[in-house]
Amino acid sequence: MAARAAELAPAALPGQNEHLVAAAWLHDVGYSPEIGHTRFHPLDGARYLRAAGWPALVVDLVAHHSGARFEADQRGVAAELAEFPLIDSPTMDALVTADLTTGPDGERLSYDERIDEILRRYPVDNPVHQAWLTARPILAESVSRTLARL
Repeated sequence: MAARAAELAPAALPGQNEHLVAAAWLHDVGYSPEIGHTRFHPLDGARYLRAAGWPALVVDLVAHHSGARFEADQRGVAAELAEFPLIDSPTMDALVTADLTTGPDGERLSYDERIDEILRRYPVDNPVHQAWLTARPILAESVSRTLARL
């Protein structure tokens, strides 16, 4: 995903390319059992990175990567995620696009292929599956904006 983010860096805000790529490398750090206190990886990752002194932009990108707000609602942790500002910017759009056009094994996928893969991987009653039913059309706009900026 980080390689894809580097490809998409020209669509980010000027001066934020390094932050975009760093967030891409770090976006799933919250899955680590050592730091996964809430078991919601965007929140756990952002808290860890903040405590480790990472720049606020990287922390906020990790906190809200790929529509984390939708899953936070499903999991009942939206108030906790609100510790971190939601960045609505070309840089966030580029991060969303990098994540949601890269498959779990690093393969390039279309946005629809990636969302279909996520929906197949998680059962219908799982919060991740439910979150993507809501997030899919909204995050498609992030991908469209990024591709148009390129």
